[in-house]
Amino acid sequence: MAKTPSPSNTRFVQPNPQGGWDNKKAGASRAGSHHDTKREAIDAARQMSQREGSELKIKNLDGKIAQSDSHGHDPKNIPG
Repeated sequence: MAKTPSPSNTRFVQPNPQGGWDNKKAGASRAGSHHDTKREAIDAARQMSQREGSELKIKNLDGKIAQSDSHGHDPKNIPG
């Protein structure tokens, strides 16, 4: 059975209410980085997520998750 990452091992790309996009780890009070464009925030968050082995959740302007990537250690014996 696959191990589900804890919420604290998740990184989000989300819109900042004051403009731009934030790259923020779950539970953090401040963003890890702030960017003018969503693409810049995704690129920075993906690099951090890969280094951390964490989940990456990318949100739209409405706050709904549009994309999710796993950079953790997936088991090799996953059927399908």
